[in-house]
Amino acid sequence: MGDGASSTMRRGEDITLTNSALTCRKPSLSSLEACWGTNAKCEQYWTCNRSAGASCSGESIDPIGSPGSVWRFQSSGRGPRITCSRLACATTQGAVRGRDGACQSACGPETSAELADSGDHVDGVSGEPVRRAFSWRQRLILALVSGGRCAICGERLNRSFHADHIVPFHRSRATVLLNGQALCSTCNLTKGGKIMMLRPWQAEAIKKAKSWLIDEAKDKHFLINAAPGAGKTIAACSIAKELVAAGHIDRVIVIAPRVEVVRQWAKDFKLVTGRFMGKVTGGDDDKIDYDVCATWAAVQGLQDAFQAVCRSSRVMVICDEHHHAAVEAAWGSGAGSAFAEAKYVIVLTGTPIRSDGKKSVWLAYDDVGAIDHPEEGTYTLTYGEAVDLSYCRPATFHRHEGKFTIDLEDGEQVVVTSKQPAKLSPALARLPALQRSLDFYRLACAPQYAADRTTPRTDGYQGTMVDWATNKLNDLRHRMPNAGGLVIAPSIEMAEYMVDLIEKMEGERPTLVHSQLPNVENRIESFRYTDKRWIVSVAMISEGVDIARLRVLIYLPNALTELAFRQAIGRVVRTNGPDDDTRAYVIMPSFNTLEAYARRIEEEMSPHARQDSGPPKTKKCPICTSEAPLGAKTCDVCGHEFPTSPARFKPCAKCGGLNPMSATTCEHCGQKFGTDFVLTLDEALRTGAIVRGMDIDEQDVQEGEKMAESVRRLVVASGDEKLVKIIKQLPEESWARLRKLMSDDA
Repeated sequence: MGDGASSTMRRGEDITLTNSALTCRKPSLSSLEACWGTNAKCEQYWTCNRSAGASCSGESIDPIGSPGSVWRFQSSGRGPRITCSRLACATTQGAVRGRDGACQSACGPETSAELADSGDHVDGVSGEPVRRAFSWRQRLILALVSGGRCAICGERLNRSFHADHIVPFHRSRATVLLNGQALCSTCNLTKGGKIMMLRPWQAEAIKKAKSWLIDEAKDKHFLINAAPGAGKTIAACSIAKELVAAGHIDRVIVIAPRVEVVRQWAKDFKLVTGRFMGKVTGGDDDKIDYDVCATWAAVQGLQDAFQAVCRSSRVMVICDEHHHAAVEAAWGSGAGSAFAEAKYVIVLTGTPIRSDGKKSVWLAYDDVGAIDHPEEGTYTLTYGEAVDLSYCRPATFHRHEGKFTIDLEDGEQVVVTSKQPAKLSPALARLPALQRSLDFYRLACAPQYAADRTTPRTDGYQGTMVDWATNKLNDLRHRMPNAGGLVIAPSIEMAEYMVDLIEKMEGERPTLVHSQLPNVENRIESFRYTDKRWIVSVAMISEGVDIARLRVLIYLPNALTELAFRQAIGRVVRTNGPDDDTRAYVIMPSFNTLEAYARRIEEEMSPHARQDSGPPKTKKCPICTSEAPLGAKTCDVCGHEFPTSPARFKPCAKCGGLNPMSATTCEHCGQKFGTDFVLTLDEALRTGAIVRGMDIDEQDVQEGEKMAESVRRLVVASGDEKLVKIIKQLPEESWARLRKLMSDDA
């Protein structure tokens, strides 16, 4: 094509562009042969170098362009055409369409990046709008085709998965199934080698870490103290990437608390750095690579191996969830010896507080249990700051009140509230186990059954907690249709009780996870990618277990430390994307210790973040994200049918009449549904036992009951009459206590 000459481009023709009126925006491409070889549309961006009115391309098309106008060269089964890429021409400037749909309107300059981000799209031939988003039915088909897993990484998809254009929309203009794939959000946002956009705080942390570790070189430890969900993993991986690229380190070793966290680290590390990371967890699927992620427990058995790696290479260690590294514990001592010769150590934590007084490897703690490290070597992003920046969701704490009346065997009653401790007679006060059992928090963790001793009471203390939490979860599901709730229980017995209670109240049985169940990781993974409402956990949903759809927490833990409290809150405040406008709700006993922890977190939040705007005014369609009235049965945009919540009822303790769960008084007899709960002495003593005058803790009781049958069988088989006589005199509940005493003496 000569300068200023009109030319006809034909299918299959190899054209070299020199001194042309059209200049390729991708100078490396000089031939269109590959483009014309198929019937699929092909496009590259070209810039008009001619003055307005000059001919930019042929095929009897004379578009009017101005210097710098961007035109898109396309081919199809009909042959080539030139289409103006400035979409405003077809919508606001009254474009005149010529042969093959070419735009003949004057256009101003516009960049290809702006075109790619445009929300309005017009077909170059028909002039009709082109839909960019996949329909709900297309999304369903894409999910079915992929087997419910991400087409790139294989992770299970949740309901908010990304329907992605294989060939980008700004190039293909095709929102069809053949050009679609189902991806998880992580893979879609990093697909195609795009530059990962760091959050501002992450970029600042990387800059500060490089200054501290390399420029100043005052200490080899750098601390990142950021709220859960803020992006500590990506920040640490980015630091590793830059130090490797600059030649400061050779290898990276990550220490993480759990097997599931190790897997997530390996995935994120590959996405950020492009390097594969091996996994060492002590399991059968361990894989070794140049970079390695290991659990804290695995470090203990491989101290010599990790020490050898640190001696042979320049290693940067990333210590995830640093509070695990207490030097008195095997994990801490193992890490201290194995990685003493590492070149750099990046310490990550979202809860930099130890309340047990133990020292930690690598970093010191001050008198109040907070990490003591130089400010220059620390980057801090508080929970309140993360909320204001929309990295985390704000939390509302519901202090659940209760008044317990315990009926003693002699007709006496004892009243216990969060503000009023139990007052016992002198005779009963001599029994420490009874005094401990009548503590308000322990009563709040006491299963409350109906008269049959097996059916959970929906009107008991935990029942009212679940009722409040269920109402909040229902409200949240108007804004996040797959929002879920988490119950942290103090024991397996209490967890099983909460599962039965929630099933009775809601009709759906929650997922249960604790250490005695098989395939716990799979249970958690399954819950993560479904829309099931509740998961009940005993010390299994903790740091590193990220389920972004969790928004409601019923908190009844065994450990009453601030570290555990903040870790639990971190499970329900992770943002679920830029459109997430939900809050997190924490339902906990009105207990002084927990209230103090909650107050400190509330003080971190800004006044605006602390304010709860109340129930939602509209609901969001899970398919097309359109807003709809709360009472709408279907979405007006895509036709999605909104699920309806079944009506729930509770019985009146006085007359047995059924009432809506939200009722404050019985509609049958007028009895008020309050916060007064009556327990028997047996129920109150669930956390301990008084047997034949012996004061026995609940843990000893349970262990004694477990070992009773085997001990009895062994003693009887021995034929020793004295031993038989002893076990007859000692109740089986005390046998675990006896074993501990004998072990201590030994």
